[in-house]
Amino acid sequence: MTTTVTAAARVRPARAAARLRHALWWLVLTLTGGVERRGRLPRGGCVVVANHSSHADTAALLAALDAAHAPAIGAAADYWFASPWRSRICSRLAAGFPVRRSGGGMDDLLGMADTLRAGRAVVLFPEGTRARAGELGSFHRGALVLAEHARVPVVPVGIAGTDRLLPKHGRLRPSLVRVRIGEALPYTATAEEAREAVAALHDRTVAEPLRDSRVRKVLAHVISARLGLLLAFAWAFAEALSWPLMPELFLAVACVAVPRRALKLSVTALAGSLAGGLLALQLACAGVSLPAPLTTDRMRAEVRHELSVEGASAVRHQPWNGIPFKVYVKEAGRADVPVTDWLSESARARGSRTLTVGLAFGVFGFLVHRLRRLYGLYLVLSCGGFAAGLSLIVAGWS
Repeated sequence: MTTTVTAAARVRPARAAARLRHALWWLVLTLTGGVERRGRLPRGGCVVVANHSSHADTAALLAALDAAHAPAIGAAADYWFASPWRSRICSRLAAGFPVRRSGGGMDDLLGMADTLRAGRAVVLFPEGTRARAGELGSFHRGALVLAEHARVPVVPVGIAGTDRLLPKHGRLRPSLVRVRIGEALPYTATAEEAREAVAALHDRTVAEPLRDSRVRKVLAHVISARLGLLLAFAWAFAEALSWPLMPELFLAVACVAVPRRALKLSVTALAGSLAGGLLALQLACAGVSLPAPLTTDRMRAEVRHELSVEGASAVRHQPWNGIPFKVYVKEAGRADVPVTDWLSESARARGSRTLTVGLAFGVFGFLVHRLRRLYGLYLVLSCGGFAAGLSLIVAGWS
């Protein structure tokens, strides 16, 4: 009785720590492709059994299972608790507890019985080790013995996507992780029944098609190829000369469609903007005047005044005042601003804006990865918002 009371007294701080872990791993997985959950754990304590193909499985479960159950993860003692620093990482970041694989493991599991009776969830990977992607090994009986000893249900869970996110002996790469929680099994269930339930959940989750926007898929195919970088360069290059639509609009479309390409697209767009700016500067010095749609005389007058006072550093105002880059380039060429000064100042000004905007849209793309089926709506709203904003800017400078 005393042991049960002691375990129950520890549930409240354990739940507080579980909420922090839940938030941490949800954020991490959201930034690496997203995490999606189906189903919920039953009330009270339970033993969770799941397939295991990646170290990311623990993060997926901590992000998907509700913190009210304060899940504790069984971890191999000979690996995760082999050194003090690994032990601290496992216990603090993953709520891990040691389970010996070379004798004594059953005693380690049965020691969690009071924790289960206090209402927490104990998560175990009955395969005992990570399996190859798409495979499900045989289940050891430890999890079922623990459930029967504590008289709590066994909850099967299927995990998909972690084998792509962090493959066994592989590197981290973006991937959507999906966790499906099944119906609870009685504590009298056998290891084979639990395995069949987990296998069915895993297969069902893998087979379920991801809902996606057809527009996003087409754009992603183009942007992921070399053509995407060429388009980013050409768009920014043309905008520095005459094209009325700023490269940030292209980044808003492309970086949300393919977030992992955000940095490359942003750097390429910056390079295109600077290259186009150098050509436009030379043309303006030679007296060649290119069309500048959606610009006004007041914009040009303001830029001439800034250049006369500040020289090449006047371009630092461009990212914030709404005046197109091509206006600054043309007026700088007419004012015979030195090329080297202009290149260094415009690289700093354009870089601060182009890279910030591109990476921000890339992060946004990761955050809304699960909603990519709505990309068409996002495209309409973003282009509409850009058109409205551009109209307001032009009207304000008229």
